[in-house]
Amino acid sequence: MAKFDVYDLEKNKVSELDLADAVFAGEVNEHLFYEVVKAKLASDRSGTHAVKNRSLVSGGGKKPWKQKHTGRARQGSTRASQWVGGGKAMGPKPRDYAYDVPKKVRKAALRSALALRNRDGKLLIVSEWKPSAPKTAVASKVLGKLGVKKALVVDAAENAALAKSVRNLRGSDFLAAEGLNVYDILRHDVLVITAETAKKLEASLS
Repeated sequence: MAKFDVYDLEKNKVSELDLADAVFAGEVNEHLFYEVVKAKLASDRSGTHAVKNRSLVSGGGKKPWKQKHTGRARQGSTRASQWVGGGKAMGPKPRDYAYDVPKKVRKAALRSALALRNRDGKLLIVSEWKPSAPKTAVASKVLGKLGVKKALVVDAAENAALAKSVRNLRGSDFLAAEGLNVYDILRHDVLVITAETAKKLEASLS
């Protein structure tokens, strides 16, 4: 077990939290980041690219000229790919780029990402952050006091006021603990999580 400092929203140390080394202070395997992020970006692709082949282009039902004795190459339709306005040969078709990464690999990558942020001093644990109402300006001041500019804030999904407060901040985002992923951790400078969320992550990733 490793001890982590827990701060209030003024960045005063208020307590310490014991968390499993295997989750927050383990080995950083950067190759896992590549595998998981590549799968995530592939799954995000819409895959709606398409062109019309000759069967989808309208017209061209009549043979342009007779088969023989014209001195020209034989042609069956003006909608063939060599004609202007014809269908495109070998063009892209709609497809799904998504593929699955094994659950064990996803968990290992997430543990590595948490360990990386901890190793670099970019993991900040706060005792709690429960605004009474959504206020982006207040959230900005809190992050300023914490010494953070671009942060990924993670807490329970029910904390809607915090989610709405953070989502309009440029460079910062809110994620529910259940949706935490390697891609979002890596693309933000600092990871800010509540103590309760840290214990939940420890339980789910152990």
